Amino acid sequence: MTAFLALLIRDIRLAFRIGGGGLLGVAFFLTAVLMTPLGIGPGGVVLAKIAGGTLWVAALLACLLSLDRLFQADLEDGSLDQIALSPLPLEGVVIAKAMAHWLTTAVPLIVVAPVLGLMMHLPGPAYGALIAALVIGTPALSLVGAVGAALTVGVRRGGLLLSVLVLPLYVPTLIFGARAVDQAGLGLPVGPSLLFLGAVTLLALAIAPFAAAAAIRVNLR
Repeated sequence: MTAFLALLIRDIRLAFRIGGGGLLGVAFFLTAVLMTPLGIGPGGVVLAKIAGGTLWVAALLACLLSLDRLFQADLEDGSLDQIALSPLPLEGVVIAKAMAHWLTTAVPLIVVAPVLGLMMHLPGPAYGALIAALVIGTPALSLVGAVGAALTVGVRRGGLLLSVLVLPLYVPTLIFGARAVDQAGLGLPVGPSLLFLGAVTLLALAIAPFAAAAAIRVNLR
């Protein structure tokens, strides 16, 4: 447990020290959402209809920004070999790194999402669903992203390949997350969508650490 916490704290510090971490993700999130009214017009009715999907797509893309450095930086400076030899199993390493990514990237997005919801004329009842969906669904983005990062850790400039690998796997989270927000805005029950979203996250938690750990072992040979 001590090794897990030490790695988690280390990655959180490095995330904000190298490339801005969550601040870069928030900047992209803000820019992507703010450009939407410029492209389709400021009409409140139209913006309200697409608010949930727009916010989720922007959050998803923002989470992609720092994924390519999840293991790459450690591989380049030799830290990944030392981490692999530590008492902490590689599966635990993946969980710690995915958690650090979520804390430094997704949590800031969750904080600013309601503000952007106001700008997108998000219906009042949908704010709670938006926050709940992001809290439940974004851990899956970090976990699945960790698998993609592990698969491409040995590839130079593998950011594009990482996006191609990860984006299709993000589709279930995107669908159920955006649907929960839209249903809340229409006054419909959001429980089923949130349950499906939680199931996707639990499935990612059950599979991603083992898949990513296996990919790291292959790349370290």
